[in-house]
Amino acid sequence: MSDPLLKPSLSPTASRRKTFLSWLAVFALVYLLLVGIGVVSRGFRTTFGDEAQQLFAFAENPFVGLVVGIISTALVQSSSATTSIIVGLVAGGLPVPIAIPMIMGSNIGTSITNGIASLGFVGGSKEEFKQAFAASTVLDLFNLLAALIFFPLEILFHPLEFLSRASANLFLGDSDLSVDDFDLVGAMIRPVRDSIRSATGFLPGPYNGILQILIGIGLVFAAVYFLGKLLKQLMMGRAKDILHTALGRGPIAGILAGIFVTILVQSSSATTSLMIPLAGAGVFGLDVIYPFTLGANIGTTVTSLLAATAVTGERALPALEIAKVHLFFNLLGVLLIFGIPYLRPLPVIGAKRLATAASENKFIALAYLIGVFFVIPLILVGISIVL
Repeated sequence: MSDPLLKPSLSPTASRRKTFLSWLAVFALVYLLLVGIGVVSRGFRTTFGDEAQQLFAFAENPFVGLVVGIISTALVQSSSATTSIIVGLVAGGLPVPIAIPMIMGSNIGTSITNGIASLGFVGGSKEEFKQAFAASTVLDLFNLLAALIFFPLEILFHPLEFLSRASANLFLGDSDLSVDDFDLVGAMIRPVRDSIRSATGFLPGPYNGILQILIGIGLVFAAVYFLGKLLKQLMMGRAKDILHTALGRGPIAGILAGIFVTILVQSSSATTSLMIPLAGAGVFGLDVIYPFTLGANIGTTVTSLLAATAVTGERALPALEIAKVHLFFNLLGVLLIFGIPYLRPLPVIGAKRLATAASENKFIALAYLIGVFFVIPLILVGISIVL
């Protein structure tokens, strides 16, 4: 008799059917993500209209914007969701200069997932935990260093804003390359977006707009969450092949592998967390993991660029601009920090020293995660408000 607990393997036809249905679900979730962004931006405009800038006056302090990005992303553990919502808010009227620190903060906040993953090695040997924690914090320290460099530069000279605006104008401005007349995505999402708007019409303003924002955020979170799960099932095998083929062939190959793997699974948290068990087991060292995680930083910007395609009309340009800010912040951070020999080893040195201290006292690891991602940001906000 066959064991009833053993599930029979799928036939080739059934397997192909399952794969086909999974890919249909992927496209449906991408569509849901775009609808969610459209609903957030429309709800924001319905609720606040021309008063959007006054609403976010509290975030005109760049430190507040930075902390909003850090804490919100640390709480939801998804920079893809956070940056997509920021794109939607910009489409609804949030000024780009206010949103830029939020994007930088989301970059920092997303790396808390690695730290949480490394805590799984707390019960193991001291060396395993040391290796895992070092691998989890190298991206934290890189992102903190990137923010330390670009945050004051952006406040003083606005290089990311200018570069992103010029780049966005190539596609949505007066250029011959403008794609503003080919609004295929807008035409696709408009019926569902308008249906949701009509369904909330039973509430008086501005409550119908608030409900639209909440529905849109819910759609974005659901789309990003299930999209990541589906793509990991469909692509993780191929992603692992790319990973093992590229790693060990040099830092450039490692960065490119991080970019492609993250695009495949649509989650930098999933990509970088994949490295933590390998680091703890001693399969890969920091010299290999470091460039791979930097590639993941760049690869995750695809989601915000995709989200920007859902925005049409006069707010399409700032929406694409803030998505480009996310791309250029990560790209220029890698080029600057990894490209300058004096800066390149700093995250690795810091991660090793921090991991050594944490391996001697496990509470240091917990204090680091709570302190960096929650306590210190709130203290900085308090100081900045007082001053």
